[in-house]
Amino acid sequence: MTCARVAIVVLNWNGWQDTLACVASLQSLDYANFHIVLVDNGSTDGSEEQFRHVLPKLELLQTGTNLGFGGGCNVGMRHALAGGAEYIWLINSDATVDPGALSALVRVAEQNSSLAAVGSVLFDADGKTQVQLWGGGHVGLWLGRSVHCLSPDATLDFVSGASMLLRRAALERVGLFDDASFFMYWEDTDLGFRLRKAGWKLAVAADSKVWHKQSASLGLGNPLLDEYATRSCVRFLRRHAPLPFVSVGLMLLRMVAKRILIGRLDRLRAVLRGYRSA
Repeated sequence: MTCARVAIVVLNWNGWQDTLACVASLQSLDYANFHIVLVDNGSTDGSEEQFRHVLPKLELLQTGTNLGFGGGCNVGMRHALAGGAEYIWLINSDATVDPGALSALVRVAEQNSSLAAVGSVLFDADGKTQVQLWGGGHVGLWLGRSVHCLSPDATLDFVSGASMLLRRAALERVGLFDDASFFMYWEDTDLGFRLRKAGWKLAVAADSKVWHKQSASLGLGNPLLDEYATRSCVRFLRRHAPLPFVSVGLMLLRMVAKRILIGRLDRLRAVLRGYRSA
C-alpha cells in the first residue's frame, strides 16, 4: 500500500538546540513517505550555520527576516505544496515526537476525506504524562477567550499549530495562514474557523503523541507575548465575533484586570500597546 506523501515543516527562530532535538525525533518516525523542510525565520543566533554543519543534507529554507509564525510556516508550506506534498505536518521546533505520531495522524486523515486538519495529543515536555492540549480547543467569541481541550472532544473550533496535519485540498481551497493579520498567535485559530466555514472538519489522532515546551520562543510572562496575543486576538474577534466591539471590549477588560491583579504593569502596558496597534 502506497503511503501519502507528507512534508514536515519545522520553523526555527533563534532556537537551534530545540530544533535539532525536534529533527532528531522526526528522523525516527516509522512513517514511510515523508521529508523534512526546515525553515529558518531570520535567526540571529547562528542557527543557519548550525543546521548546515549538523544537518548538511536536510532541506533548509531561509526567510531572511522574522516573518512571524504564520509567515514563516507559509514559506515552508508553499514550498511543500509546490513539491507535490499531499499533506503538510506543522510541528513546533520546541517539540519532540513519538515514532508513531505521523502514522497516527495520516491514518485518521485517510479515514475521512472531509477532514482538513488533524491534531496530536500534546504533553508537557517536562512532565511526560501531563496532557497540555488534546489537539486543539474552543473559542468563546463573546469574551475573546481560547480554551484548550484536555480530553477528547468532537467539536473543536481549531487545531493547534503546534502539531497540525493539513490536507492539501483544504489549503488549496481556503488558503494558508493569514500572515498579513497575524504575526504571532491566533493564526491557527483563524485558519480553523475559515476551514470550518468552508465545510471542512477537524479531528485529533489520539495515538499521535507529541511532547511540547510552552512558549519557548518568548517565554511565559514575557510582555511581548501579551502584546502579540492581544493584537492578534483583537483582529480575530473583529473578523469572527458576532458583535466585535462588544467582544473586543470584554476581552480587553478581562486581560487588563488580570494584569492589574497580579501587579504586572509592564504586561498591562503591553496589552494596551497590542490593542492600539490592532
